[in-house]
Amino acid sequence: MFKKRILLVIAISLVGCSTSQPVVRTVRTTNKTIARTKQTLHKKPNTTIVKSVKKPINSKPDIISKPIAQSPVNNSKTETNSKTDINSETQILEATTRVKVTTAMVLEYISKYKDIAKNNMAKYGIPSSIILGQGILESGAGTGPLSVQANNHFGIKCHKDWSGPSVKYDDDSAQECFRKYNLPNESYTDHAIFLTGRAWYQPLFKLKKDDYKEWAKGLKAAGYASDPKYPDKLIGIIERYQLNQYDSEVLGTEYVPVNSKEQVSANSNLYQVSQGDTLYSISKKFNISIEDLKRKNDISENAISIGQNLIIK
Repeated sequence: MFKKRILLVIAISLVGCSTSQPVVRTVRTTNKTIARTKQTLHKKPNTTIVKSVKKPINSKPDIISKPIAQSPVNNSKTETNSKTDINSETQILEATTRVKVTTAMVLEYISKYKDIAKNNMAKYGIPSSIILGQGILESGAGTGPLSVQANNHFGIKCHKDWSGPSVKYDDDSAQECFRKYNLPNESYTDHAIFLTGRAWYQPLFKLKKDDYKEWAKGLKAAGYASDPKYPDKLIGIIERYQLNQYDSEVLGTEYVPVNSKEQVSANSNLYQVSQGDTLYSISKKFNISIEDLKRKNDISENAISIGQNLIIK
C-alpha cells in the first residue's frame, strides 16, 4: 500500500513537469510575435512615402498647359515676320472712331457685308459702294468701339425719334447718345431707313446710282458728317477697294475698274493719299518738309488716310 502511494506521488510529479513546458513555449511564441510586430512597424513609413510621391502627379497637367498656351503666340510671330503680301499692310480709318486696320481686315469686312449692301441698294436705292464705304469708314471695318459694343456700323446717333437701346460715346461732344442694335444687319437696315426717311437726304436720291463721288459729297452737304474731309475719305476707300463693282452688279452694267494707284489731283496743289503713303514719303516726293505739310493741312499727328487730299504747295 505504501509503495502504491509513492508511485502515485512520482506520477503526479512527472505530470507537473510535463505541463510546465508549454509555458516556456508560449514565451517563445510571444517573442516571435513581438519581433514580427516590430518589423511591421518598420514597414509602415515606407508605405507612407510611396503615397507622398504620387501626389505631385496631379499637378502635371497645369505645368504642361503653359507652353501649349504660349505656342500660338510663337507661331503668330513667325507667320507675321514671314508675311510680305499686301494683306498685312495697315491704314488709318477715322470717322466716328479712329482705328488702325490691315487690308486683310477690310477685305474680310467687305466679303461679310457686300450682299447686304447689294440688297439694300436694290431695295432702297442707295449705292452699294456708298453703303460699304461708310460701313468701313464709320465702324473701322467692324473693329471700332461702337460696332463692337453696339453693333452700330454707321455712327448713327439716337436723335429724337429713337426709342430703342443706346450707348454713350464721346464724339463731337462728350457722352453723346448712339443707337444700339442686336445684330450688325439691323444697323445696315436702319442706315437705309435713316437716309430714305429724312427730307434733307432726299436730293441724294436724284443722283445717279453709280455716281459714288457725288453721293459722297452729298452726304457731307446734307450733314451726315462734320469732318470736312469726309467725302475724300469715303471716295478713297471706294476706289481703293473697287467697291463700285457692286453697284454695277446690281444695275446690270459693265464694270470699269477705277485706277486707284497714287494720283495727283487735277489741281496741282493737291495730292490724294494712296496705299503705302506716309508724310515722310510725300514730303520727299514734293520737296516739302513734314512740318510744313502738317501745318498746311492742319494735321496734328503723323497718321494720314487713304483718299485724303493734302495741300502740297
